[in-house]
Amino acid sequence: MEIKIIREPIALTEVAALAKDQFGEMIKAAVDVERRIAALGGELHSDEEALLLADGSRQEHVWGINIYPDRPEAERVEFDSMINVRPSQGNRSRDVEDPAMRERILNVVSELVRP
Repeated sequence: MEIKIIREPIALTEVAALAKDQFGEMIKAAVDVERRIAALGGELHSDEEALLLADGSRQEHVWGINIYPDRPEAERVEFDSMINVRPSQGNRSRDVEDPAMRERILNVVSELVRP
């Protein structure tokens, strides 16, 4: 599947269709919290991260998530990715540990993925 950079809002139904074409119930995404864009559709979060970096993003602003479009909004985003392991930024696990950063990521996702 081709990775898409999302700069403008897309419908949740479109995200669900992309998920079904790839992993079924989930799609991987990399979110640039500074530029407020995301890349969807990579087999690995690092593929999406690389595309965003080539597009001008800075690594410290890009975080990996999984989106489950069929889940309720409060359960839709999972903060689990190898690209999130960043000891230099105080993040020592695959999870996004900082609640403020989680909120920034969720804000970008809610701006870009519309019901």
